This record gives sequence, C-alpha cells and structure tokens, in this order.
Amino acid sequence: MKSICLGIESTAHTAGVGIVDSSCSILANEKHTHTTKSGGLIPRELADHHAEHFAPLIKSAMQKANLEWNEIDCISYTKGPGIGTALSVGAGVARMLSLLHNKQLIPVNHSIAHIEIAKKKCNSSDPLILYVSGGNTQVIGYESGKYRVYGETIDIGVGNLLDSFGRELKIGFPAGPVIDKMYFEKKNYIELPYSVKGMDVSFSGLLTAATLKIGKVDSTDLAYSLMHTAFAMICEVCERALAHTQKKELLLTGGVGASRALQQMLGQMCKERGVQLKICPKELCLDNGAMIAWTGILMRKAQREVSIENATTDQKFRTDLENVNWIK
Repeated sequence: MKSICLGIESTAHTAGVGIVDSSCSILANEKHTHTTKSGGLIPRELADHHAEHFAPLIKSAMQKANLEWNEIDCISYTKGPGIGTALSVGAGVARMLSLLHNKQLIPVNHSIAHIEIAKKKCNSSDPLILYVSGGNTQVIGYESGKYRVYGETIDIGVGNLLDSFGRELKIGFPAGPVIDKMYFEKKNYIELPYSVKGMDVSFSGLLTAATLKIGKVDSTDLAYSLMHTAFAMICEVCERALAHTQKKELLLTGGVGASRALQQMLGQMCKERGVQLKICPKELCLDNGAMIAWTGILMRKAQREVSIENATTDQKFRTDLENVNWIK
C-alpha cells in the first residue's frame, strides 16, 4: 500500500509545498519565491513572505493532488540548514498541520533532500554528489551510515558568491541565471584569484577581487571570469574526490546545478575520466517541497517521526550530522 507525504520547504527564498507518494510520483509541487530588485535576502521579509504564501500553497497542492487530508500519511518539513526566520515559519506550519490533522511529523535535512530526490529521479545508487546552492557548496558521498563531506566551501556558498556579485552589478536577486547567460556572451577572460585548499574551496577572495574591478573592465567579461574561476575550482575538487573514491557517477544537484556553464564544465571533466554525469531535473534542482516530501517518505520507513515538542529547527544542520538509517 502506498503512503503519501506532504512536504514543507522554507530554507531561504522559496516557500514550497510538495506531495509525493512512496513510488516518488510527484502529485503536486507548488511554490512561491521571494525576489528583490536590489539587496539580498532580509530575514524579516522572508518570514513575512512565507507566512503570507503557505496557506494558498497548501490549498493549491491539495487541490492539484486531488486528495483529502485523511489520505495524507505524514508531514515533513525542513529542519535546516537555512535562514532562521524562514525555517521557523515552515516548521510552525508543519506543526500546525500535524496537530490539526493528526499526522506524523518528520524533520528533514535540506541538503540531504536535494540528494535523495536527485538520486531517485536520476536512477543513481552510489554516486559522488556535487551539491551547489546559495548557502552550500559540498562534495559528498555515502559511507558507513552517513553522507560524508569530502570537500566544501570554507566561507560562502557558490550561489551566495554569484548573488553577491550580481548585487554589485545591480542585477537583482537571484543573479545566478543572469550571470549564466552572460557566461556565453563573453569575449575575454580576466584573471582572478583561484583558491583551492586541499579538498576545500574559498570564494570570498574571488568576490572581493571581482568587485574591485567593476567599472574598470567589461562587465560581461568580468561576470564570465568570476563564474568560470569558481566553477573550475569546484571541478578540481570533484575530480580529486572521484580519484579518491573511485565512484563512476557524479550527481549534480542544488540550485546552482541548473547552470548550463557548470554542467558543461563538469561534463567535459567526467568524459575525460570515464565517469557518468547525472543532473537532477531543473525543476527539482531548485528548492522545492517535493524533495522534502520524498525524503520524508524514506525517513518514515525508518521510523524517524518526532513529537511536536521535538519538531525544532537548526540553522547549521550539517549534511554529515544526519544518521542516514534509511539506506541499508
């Protein structure tokens, strides 16, 4: 008998509600994203945005899935990592739904949700994972009951790098898709700091150097050079991790995984190594409720439900802190 989970996503800019069954059929995946013409993500504004949009999103998702509440088996929500105010709104909504409809409640690690939905939709069993988003840049592999982080950013995520640079260029938020388009319109590469420290990367120096060049060089060339340098750093640590683990698949997920430039660079590297590159579908690369619902399904089978009192959030909930007891 199939079970059905409703997932609440509220890590950062996106308020998402997904409904998924135990075969990973996505019955609904509604979302609304907070954007700005200038400035970044302001926590208070995020909380207001999510509080305003969750009720209509839940209603829309239930209608699209054509379900009644007695057909929903559990509620899952994003525990972390993420922006505190945004996480709190999502957790509060999940607790309320659990109490109103007497449903099991399951806290989900946002980063792992990106991994699990990508693995399922790409038919990937034991890949090396590159997870790249606004706040995260990690090279990950499953090992002995946990998702181990082989390498990561030591300062800001690559998505944060792109958005911060875009803000300086007056692009607005999110800037990544605009810079990705500029990448293919460039004429010249401008040398910028390249910072790989063992298996880790650092983007803050790259951001500072590129920002100081604004107005002194062509902005399209500068945007290309920033993105190309950052992605080359990521490719280097991925290639080193592939050599270490001997894995034959590289799975790309997270919001920045939708970048055509990154997909192109990773594809070339994987081809040279004889490794298969698998890319999470674009609509599931970006933050969404379906990935939270699917991970909730997996965790429910492992009896990971919690009480209302223990349905908390954790802004710094690391990928490698979760006990992945649903993988045998």
